[in-house]
Amino acid sequence: MLPHLELVEMPLGKVLYESGDTLSHVYFPVDCIVSLLYVMENGASAEISVIGNEGIIGISLFMGGESTPSRAIVQSAGQAYRLCSRIFKEGFHRHSEVLYLLLRYVQSLITQMAQTAVCNRHHSIDQQLCRWLLLSLDRLPSNKLTMTQELIANMLGVRREGVTEAAGKLQKLGVIKYHRGQITVLDRPKLEELCCECYAVVKKETDRLLP
Repeated sequence: MLPHLELVEMPLGKVLYESGDTLSHVYFPVDCIVSLLYVMENGASAEISVIGNEGIIGISLFMGGESTPSRAIVQSAGQAYRLCSRIFKEGFHRHSEVLYLLLRYVQSLITQMAQTAVCNRHHSIDQQLCRWLLLSLDRLPSNKLTMTQELIANMLGVRREGVTEAAGKLQKLGVIKYHRGQITVLDRPKLEELCCECYAVVKKETDRLLP
């Protein structure tokens, strides 16, 4: 499959597919982050998972569904490798090593989705923001994220005012620095301390399945 990989730019806000689309390509992020969102009929949305350099966008292609009811949108700009769906499926069916690796990745993704649902139901916006920041940091080469509070609110499915308040608390504690849409994490150990258990559960399972 390697000769068929194409390195493409992934600008902030680019939609890779919409709900119900038949996927023509899969993407392997290099230094970008892609969010999978579920969008309601009234336009409201919430993030169900984040994918970075540990994963692949387009699992419905090898799970047999060909499409998905979620939207995939670039959350943090960068680059990714793109591969034609036909060539990808040929490789998936031909090589058992690829099959087993991708199935382990799907298990880690299901863990993240399940933990996100639990977190959104039982934990505060402050804790959800900490979890989201840590998951994003794990998929970036630096400690900086370019993201407006409005976009974060859309990802978490909460009001912008709640994100503003939560980010303000973290900034006062010296955990992050926020300026003009750029978040710099200054104290990761403290961020992990303030986070709920959900991040650690996802991190442990991802490390176990994808060492």
